[in-house]
Amino acid sequence: MSTSQTLAAPPQTSGALSRATSSFKSFFKKLADEPLGMFGFAVLLLLVIVAILAPWIAPYSATSQNLSQALQPPSLAHWAGTDEFGRDILSRLIYGTRITIQTVLAVSLIVGPIGLLIGIVAGFVGGRTDAFLMRATDIVLSFPSLILALAFAAALGAGLNTAIIAISLTGWPPIARLARAETLIVRNTDYVAAARLYGASGSRLLLLYIAPMCIPSVVVRLTLSMAGVILTAAALGFLGLGAQPPEPEWGAMISNGRKFMLDNWWVAVMPGIAILVTSLAFNLVGDTLRDILDPRHAR
Repeated sequence: MSTSQTLAAPPQTSGALSRATSSFKSFFKKLADEPLGMFGFAVLLLLVIVAILAPWIAPYSATSQNLSQALQPPSLAHWAGTDEFGRDILSRLIYGTRITIQTVLAVSLIVGPIGLLIGIVAGFVGGRTDAFLMRATDIVLSFPSLILALAFAAALGAGLNTAIIAISLTGWPPIARLARAETLIVRNTDYVAAARLYGASGSRLLLLYIAPMCIPSVVVRLTLSMAGVILTAAALGFLGLGAQPPEPEWGAMISNGRKFMLDNWWVAVMPGIAILVTSLAFNLVGDTLRDILDPRHAR
């Protein structure tokens, strides 16, 4: 008996691996039909590589000052020019990629689980619990996210960690509403009803049957929200409530360069281009993931 069970295990494992491989192949096949999505993924992959290898890629230090080289225009020695302290802007942009990626990942890891949990609980339990959680969500949504983030950042004190917390506190409501809408659909499906008949507990239904069905939509929504996260983080940095000097945060770099815009445009334009390209890449990736993962948007 044990021998037959042992012999039966490899085909099951092989079948699971085969399905996973098939899913990956299908995903990349669909991705290949989305050239803009491929471009977005390539840009994000490049940003991650740059963030990891920043100390080896950056031609100069991101914080060392050299006043004799202040406000030098773009050249072979300084591809993106220098700022008012003689710091190489390209090197600061490269190191600033680390701050941007760190902010995006941290906000995603906070906002995603919180919004998913609140949404599936509200949609599954219903009644007063649903009403209470959704009214709290509506209250947060009634305030402009940037204004609310500014209020939290001002109350908690300036700093990168404060900016991440402030953005996270304002970023979960859209995820919660999306997860609730998905839960209202999923909870009435046949396989959830069958699991309930077999005696599955409420927590088991939430974690093993409903939450996995909501995750693809949440991932797509998070990806589409990342451009807004980047812009909000840049706005906080611009106002001095994000990463503090001499950290090379892109929003703070634009703030420092705005007084040189007329004569030394590169000081503010270069970090602006970095924010534009990164935000565009996240939007392209989000649109592509929506087309691939959500059958209602399939072409």
